[in-house]
Amino acid sequence: MGRRRSNRCAACEGEIDLDYKQYNKLKQFTNRSGKILPRRATKLCEKHQRKAAEAIKSARYLGLLPYGDEHGSPWK
Repeated sequence: MGRRRSNRCAACEGEIDLDYKQYNKLKQFTNRSGKILPRRATKLCEKHQRKAAEAIKSARYLGLLPYGDEHGSPWK
């Protein structure tokens, strides 16, 4: 029998720091086109999902993360 996995999110366990200055870690909460992933994909609790979204938006505003797709639009 394997170990049972905790139901707590990684931020609750203290494994992830949700700070806008650590944009490399925040990239894991966005998809390839730059959209913020939902809770079921990030495995974060409601409180930390909101904090992650705010940190991503702050990093975007400061130019640390792109708003959209890094490859550009195919319709150009």
